[in-house]
Amino acid sequence: MKFELAILPGDGIGPEVVAETVKVLQAISSRFGHEFDLHYGDIGGIAIDRYGVALTAETLSLCQSCHAVLLGAVGGPKWDDPLAKVRPEDGLLGLRKGLRLFANLRLVKVLPILVNSTTIKPEVIEGVDLVVVRELTGGLYFGRPKKRWQTSRGRRAVDTLSYSEHEIERILCVGFELARSRRKKLTSVDKANVLESSRLWRQLAIELAPRYPDVELEHLLVDACAMRLIQRPTQFDVIVTENMFGDILTDEASMLAGSMGMLPSASLAGIPKEGHPIFGLYEPIHGSAPSRAGKNMANPIATILSLAMMLRYSLGLGEEATAVEGAVGHVLDQGYRTYDVMASGMTLVGTREMGDLVSAEIVAQSPLSPC
Repeated sequence: MKFELAILPGDGIGPEVVAETVKVLQAISSRFGHEFDLHYGDIGGIAIDRYGVALTAETLSLCQSCHAVLLGAVGGPKWDDPLAKVRPEDGLLGLRKGLRLFANLRLVKVLPILVNSTTIKPEVIEGVDLVVVRELTGGLYFGRPKKRWQTSRGRRAVDTLSYSEHEIERILCVGFELARSRRKKLTSVDKANVLESSRLWRQLAIELAPRYPDVELEHLLVDACAMRLIQRPTQFDVIVTENMFGDILTDEASMLAGSMGMLPSASLAGIPKEGHPIFGLYEPIHGSAPSRAGKNMANPIATILSLAMMLRYSLGLGEEATAVEGAVGHVLDQGYRTYDVMASGMTLVGTREMGDLVSAEIVAQSPLSPC
């Protein structure tokens, strides 16, 4: 089969982890006989430097013409001036809007081999396997008015937290559908004791629940959820929440798996269902880590596992996705580690070496076991 893919390496370590993921994609092509046409574009800081904007119309059009998008990372100190009119993150927000991506899925799975590679007690995180579903188009990041201004008493700023019934309902449906395909438990996270938008969120979750009688629904305030993720993370199956809450909670949850370098994500334009490919953008949850750029240090596994999500959700290639996940698991089982998940007795490898190991494993192993 032939697929058209948009590749946006971005800034910092983005080009490095994307390059290793392309190696893995080539290994999948070699093993399974698929053809992947790769189309490269700029986004974020590099686009600002070249074109004066974080996302050009040409790059957006390129992405719209492909089956899926793979992205590295955006941003860095070079573009962090709080007075700047254009920021690298504007490119990512514009891409989500332009591609109509509303559901961000972040997988948090603690591999047995990495149980002792985190700062949390092994007995707390052993068996953690959860998904956070984050709404992408509403909330503080997109609400209007959004501005800063000078008053006679000093400077002021405002951001608006706004949600429509449609936006809330469709993301809740993603959460319910995912929970139905997993362990049938959905945790809806809000701040209904304070925010009107959260009270609407909770009301709609209650109204939708009868459509999914096989799914257990619980409501949890975001601060309580933050605590429970550290105290009893194995109690979670699928978490669904609004834009900013999801952004913060998933970074916290990444520490359960040992490192942000281990966690993939998918931003989708619809509800993922087995056998029904859907357009999506795939990226690691980590940032551009400019201090690590060019040093062959970054962990490419989150980006490689994001590729696995792309194969499964957007290309309908479930066996190939399992092959990628299995190769990652096997390489880790053999004791190879990048610096962020390094442990005593393991073999330290760099970004390129990890990419080579996973790629070689895909070609060599048949059949492969999922990690």
